[in-house]
Amino acid sequence: MTQADFLKSPFPAPRELPDGPPEGPTRFFNREISWLAFNWRVLDEARNPRVPLLERLRFLSISATNLDEFYTVRVAGLRELVREGNTTLSDDGLTPAEQLALVNADARRLMGAQQAVWNGLRREMEQAEITILSRGRVTRAEDEFLRRHFMDQVFPVLSPLAIDPAHPFPFIPNAGFSLALELARESDGQQMQALLPIPQQIARFIPLPGGKRFLRLEDLLLMHLPSLFPGYRDIGHCAFRVLRDSDLEVEEEAEDLVREFETALKRRRRGSVIRLKITAGAPDRLRRLIMEELEVDPEEVVEVEGLLGVADLRELVLDSRRDLQWPSFTPRVPERVQDHDGDMFAAIRQKDMLLHHPYETFDMVVRFLAQAARDPDVLAIKQTLYRTSRDSPIVDALCEAAESGKSVTALVELKARFDEAANIRQSRRLERSGAHVVYGFVQYKTHAKISAVVRREGDQLVTYTHFGTGNYHPITARIYTDLSLFTCDPALGRDASKVFNFLSGYVQPDGLENMAISPIDLKETLLELIAREAEFARRGRQAEIWAKMNSLIDKDVIEALYAASQADVRINLVIRGICGLRPGIAGLSENIRVKSIVGRFLEHSRIVCFGNGFGLPSKRARVFISSADWMGRNLNRRVETLIECFNETVKAQITSQVMAANMADEAQSWLLQPDGRYLRYLPAGRDDLFSCHKFFMENPSLSGRGSAGARDVPALMHSTD
Repeated sequence: MTQADFLKSPFPAPRELPDGPPEGPTRFFNREISWLAFNWRVLDEARNPRVPLLERLRFLSISATNLDEFYTVRVAGLRELVREGNTTLSDDGLTPAEQLALVNADARRLMGAQQAVWNGLRREMEQAEITILSRGRVTRAEDEFLRRHFMDQVFPVLSPLAIDPAHPFPFIPNAGFSLALELARESDGQQMQALLPIPQQIARFIPLPGGKRFLRLEDLLLMHLPSLFPGYRDIGHCAFRVLRDSDLEVEEEAEDLVREFETALKRRRRGSVIRLKITAGAPDRLRRLIMEELEVDPEEVVEVEGLLGVADLRELVLDSRRDLQWPSFTPRVPERVQDHDGDMFAAIRQKDMLLHHPYETFDMVVRFLAQAARDPDVLAIKQTLYRTSRDSPIVDALCEAAESGKSVTALVELKARFDEAANIRQSRRLERSGAHVVYGFVQYKTHAKISAVVRREGDQLVTYTHFGTGNYHPITARIYTDLSLFTCDPALGRDASKVFNFLSGYVQPDGLENMAISPIDLKETLLELIAREAEFARRGRQAEIWAKMNSLIDKDVIEALYAASQADVRINLVIRGICGLRPGIAGLSENIRVKSIVGRFLEHSRIVCFGNGFGLPSKRARVFISSADWMGRNLNRRVETLIECFNETVKAQITSQVMAANMADEAQSWLLQPDGRYLRYLPAGRDDLFSCHKFFMENPSLSGRGSAGARDVPALMHSTD
């Protein structure tokens, strides 16, 4: 047993601070630095020898992609505040300028660590017969292959550009990768500067015959410069990559919201450069030219000793080398659905059903909607779409339903960051099929995950609803851990209908029965539930809170958790990413501990359980699933849901399996310390550390077992009542 096992280990002794409990801003961790700490944890998985080699490479690529997105959105916002002279303090007492300085320093350390990790992985890959070549190591036979590949697959899409008064510096898009060249004419030595933008559609790593040796695209281009610039020789070159401000600005009074978003997307593509990464040792003239043309300040330039564009390493996670990846895993189909020959409505009518993705297949969500589209007794389908896949089977089902004459209402969120263009395409498609498409609110993102299917059964209309903690995205559902609740409970059906009316008609729902929504009452409900648990503690009752989410940063919620801790409520939190709460400090948070789980699957579900005076787990506990993290944006500026679960099997699955396994996890857990550090316990030779991901892959879950029964379903904890 380790301290990471929250089920069995006692709360650690609190940290006594010399001046007593912290006050004011020192009660909180900085949001941006906390996010960077999360990305350090992702990078650490690339160092973890317990992880297969190519999966470690994938983690390295993910850490780079994460950092790019962080800069294009969060850092871009900080930079804009600094340029406007804004000195508003964050919750932890820092100005935008102070935050920007801390972020840039930590990010540079992170980028240096990424290069060190890549160097180590590259050596291990060579031992596993995956080699990244330099130009000098290409054999004669490979050289001939590369010449043909260059002329057939690369040359036709390149646009080499001279840089002079007649040929201005071209636009380089966000994440654009280019070669800058100094060339000399063979005939007279006349020098020329040139640019070679590299289209993002070309693979970065070129496989050579045999599939074991690879050449970087930039090396291929340098090998064939004479074909691009005949009569010139290379006298100096560098590679560079730019990141641009990717935040969106939309007019709130826009008459045509879709057209306004299309215009905003074009503006984002041309956003100002916020970071320039350039290969170390670049010729001075080229470096100055690039900085001047891109209008980049020196502090926004990062010199890279090593590989530029670390995110592209995902290309080297080779399908041909499954032996260097996680063992294959096939999600389970719930036995109850099989008992009913695949009929989702019959399975849901039997009783509420909770699916835990990806361990139980997301195909059941698709089947639910596809079945609804073809069922002659289904009259109407209502659906929220925040993110979904390009060729979405969800959208296919909605279009089929609309084309067959059913009433289909789709709430498409245009403000889903980096998916705006895809969502515009999906909305056009839905409209062509005859669906009624609404876009919700300009000032709020609709982040709630709800499907509602209205079906005629006899002389009654029955509403079948699906509530999710994750997006309706079949691809990400293979790696994101999320919960799907299927129910035909009339109260939840009424609640769902009221929320859809709110989204389409802007009329606030009146009298929600089993649900709270932001921005109306979700935050207020959470604060009341936390305060209620504190009151139980003051009365001498068992008082516990378990919560799991991606991020915890809302100041009011953190203060409520501090107050509950001081009332002697035991609080266990699983926060994958950002956490602004300081745990384990005497007089402030000594009854709070926080862990972050980073591993094979991306923890994404949002769950909160309250002991309700009976401890956890308990049949009398109050158990909720949600679409919302505990952040200001989710609680105040988005439409989100908090749904209470009443079915005993569903509650038992969430508390005694899902949450208990997360609490017990040791193998993938990082413990947040009172000073903001995250510590991990991975002793050498210990292969028996409990992994929640392994547990879920190997064991069936309670809900959806049907005739198979629950005899072989392990419960990590049993109800106290």
